[in-house]
Parts: sequence; structure tokens; C-alpha cells
Amino acid sequence: MRGGREVFCGLDFAVSAGTALAVTGRNGAGKTSLLRLIAGLLPAADGKVVLHGGEGELTLAEQAHYLGHRDALKPALTVMENLLFFRDFPGGTMSDPETALNAVGLNAIAHLPAAYLSAGQRRRLSIARLLVLRRPLWLLDEPTAALDAAGQTAFAGLMAHHLAEGGLIVAATHGPLGIPATTLHIGPAIEAVP
Repeated sequence: MRGGREVFCGLDFAVSAGTALAVTGRNGAGKTSLLRLIAGLLPAADGKVVLHGGEGELTLAEQAHYLGHRDALKPALTVMENLLFFRDFPGGTMSDPETALNAVGLNAIAHLPAAYLSAGQRRRLSIARLLVLRRPLWLLDEPTAALDAAGQTAFAGLMAHHLAEGGLIVAATHGPLGIPATTLHIGPAIEAVP
């Protein structure tokens, strides 16, 4: 529900380990709302979301990364400090932050405050957060937004690697992800009334 109106209903889908689901639809159709619902940031009015084969004592939210269309970074912290904060705060299986920054091409500017980063560099830092803390489910909202062609290609490789390790990806997108994905189209539930 958004503003008292039903955004979507009757959705029934499954994503298996090693596969990606691209959620498509026009602006306002509910793509972001669906990702936020899966991430546990919005309550479901009906139905449920289940992660089969995950860690039994952890919630779905504790087993997922949510990469929103806004990059949640602290501008006063350096690139490395932002990454370390994200790695250390929730806990879990951790990776080397330098390796993560190298994978997204930011290792040379790890010392700079995040406030100095371009939109594409901020997105790359957000992607590094996916790599520094292992979670099986990646929820990606317009993941290639602000990335140049090289960044999009590099991110496609990182997504393919995540899937090859048995990960899952659910991505809301208007464009191609650069990896094979099943498509779920959300139709317009909110329409303009004259």
C-alpha cells in the first residue's frame, strides 16, 4: 500500500540459488516498494517472503544486501572508513576491504572523504559494500545508475561471480543488467486520474 492505494497484488515468484530476477515496470509501478518489502523495510499487507536454505536463526533482512537508488554514505568519512563502518556494523562473514575497493576501482582514492566522490564513484563504493560483507541475497534498485560503461561491465562481472557462488539477485531496473536474468514485469497499479 502506498498512500492508501494498493501498489501491487498477486505477485508470486521464486528465485533459485545462482539466478537473477529483473523486476521491470514503469515509474511508480512498485519496483522499489517490492525490493523494500523483501528487505524487511516495508511491511507486507498480505502474504510472505521466504528464503529457503538460508541461515535458520537469521531473518531475511540479515541475509540480504539492499542497494537502494540513493547511496547511503557518510560524506565526512573517507572511502575506506565508510566501507569499514558498513562491514563492521552488522557483522557476518567479512572480506578484505582493500580487495573490495580494488574490485570497484576505488583503491587509489580510499583516503578521500566520500563528499568528494562523483555520483559514479559513490555508486562504486556502494557496490563495494556488497563485496565486503557476504550475504546470499542482493536486492538492487537501479544498480547501474550513474555508472559509466566500464563500471557497468565490471559490475556485471561482480554480479556473475556472486551468482556463480550460489547467490541470488533481485534487481529493479529499466535497463539491461549485463547478466542473464528472468524478468518479472510489474504492471501499473497507480494511474493518473483526470
